[in-house]
Amino acid sequence: MFDLSRETLDAHCADVRQFIDCRHSVLQNGMRVAEVYNSSGLTFTLLPDRGFDIWTAHYRGIPLTWISRGSPHTADYGSPWLRQFNGGLLTTCGLQHSGPAELDDETGEQRDLHGNFTRLRAELLRSEGYWEGDAFKLEIRGSLSEASLFGEQIHLERTYSVTLGVPEVEIVDIVSNVSDTSTPFMLLYHFNVGYPLVRQDAKLDVPVSMTFPRDEAAERGLDTWPTYDSAQTGYEEQVFYHHVRQTNSMSRVLLSNGDIGLLLAWDTRHAPYVSQWKNFRRGMYVCGIEPGNCVPEGLNAARTSGRLVTLQPGESHRFTNRLNVIDGADSIARSVSEIEDLRATGAPAEGFRWKP
Repeated sequence: MFDLSRETLDAHCADVRQFIDCRHSVLQNGMRVAEVYNSSGLTFTLLPDRGFDIWTAHYRGIPLTWISRGSPHTADYGSPWLRQFNGGLLTTCGLQHSGPAELDDETGEQRDLHGNFTRLRAELLRSEGYWEGDAFKLEIRGSLSEASLFGEQIHLERTYSVTLGVPEVEIVDIVSNVSDTSTPFMLLYHFNVGYPLVRQDAKLDVPVSMTFPRDEAAERGLDTWPTYDSAQTGYEEQVFYHHVRQTNSMSRVLLSNGDIGLLLAWDTRHAPYVSQWKNFRRGMYVCGIEPGNCVPEGLNAARTSGRLVTLQPGESHRFTNRLNVIDGADSIARSVSEIEDLRATGAPAEGFRWKP
């Protein structure tokens, strides 16, 4: 890697956007996009009109995620979630419901798969770049609200942060209930990884305390949950719920294949759960790593199981996720060793509740 220090850049360039920037544009279908790069090999595209989530992402030209045909799709409340699923590196689920489509047991309200968040539009988009010592930082911010008259009023402020020359993106969300009544609160970060990072012999390292299969299909794969297979016709998805260990509230998992991997670290204080989605179906080959304050069981089940989080009037929760590309066999080995140490010495994440 070439020198990206402040002194060197001051001597060789007139505008730091030569090396790091967030460039906004509008697609032919009217959707806003924001392209982020930072001279690290990592590039990604934000979708302000689809939950301000991450769509395509690449490292040195290699795709990190699966995308659906024709994406990015414009938001449509009349079309089901699966027809609008962009794939992409991050699809946020919530904010009141995450899990299968259902009718509310108490109110009869119809809820679609994984809630409304993916249909929300970001407002007050802004970005700021600044030097912090010898490192140049770029932050991209946006605000989203899930709200209805006489109903929920949930506000989310999201900040993406990247550093010049570092293949990492940090995502910080502050979620607030600005209503005068309490509200159910389910938030799941659906990080989606695709070929070639996920393929035969890929492995997920997790500092597990306990692992629970979602259903019979997952029970059949319980002994092989850390490993990944080749594409298969008619594959039945498997989902596992992991109770992870943490130190200073932080946990991490690594999905790796050969000498490249994707490391996800997150703050477990309000996100004690992580779900693993394995989907090897041909043409739809995409797997998920999903930290959150819930498992994707739906609001009805979460209410019954006692896992449902309730956000009180004026209450705010802060969530931090960091994605880092790990490049090279030695770096992969160090990350695996750190996770093994965390598994051996960390404390189980607080707030994890399990009653099938």
